[in-house]
Amino acid sequence: MADINARLDALERRVREQDDILAVYQVVAAYGPCVDSLNADAAADLWTDSGIYDTMREAKGHADIASLFKNPPHTNIVATGAAHVMSLPLVQIDGDTAVATGYSTVFTHKEGSYRPWRVSANRWELVRTPKGWKVQHRMNRVLDGDELARKILHDGIAPGVRS
Repeated sequence: MADINARLDALERRVREQDDILAVYQVVAAYGPCVDSLNADAAADLWTDSGIYDTMREAKGHADIASLFKNPPHTNIVATGAAHVMSLPLVQIDGDTAVATGYSTVFTHKEGSYRPWRVSANRWELVRTPKGWKVQHRMNRVLDGDELARKILHDGIAPGVRS
């Protein structure tokens, strides 16, 4: 009987971890549709109340984060057509915290076609809240040879995969 209980406990842990990973995917995946539809409040609600978005400038809290998406340059990009596309991130869960590491590409529309405008490395630090997983801190750095962008990617590789 102990073997069955141990197996059941292990299975429950695995299912819980997979549910958490899927929930983190949903948060990351929601970002692009929120910002491309100019739903700044829904985008900001992906973060905790004290969350930080460290991108071209650092925004802290819902109002400050929402302002990134309610004003130029963001509104100018979206007005001509844009797609903020997130890659499937590597996700590491540790209890009630998670780190998701991946890429984002912003495509812009010009002269009847779409072109990649910016490709960045992303680190999403999330926490479990009563309302589900929320972003506590997101760092986004352009992949233009910058060492910090490479470090974001390096640090996101799961232990055991790093060489």
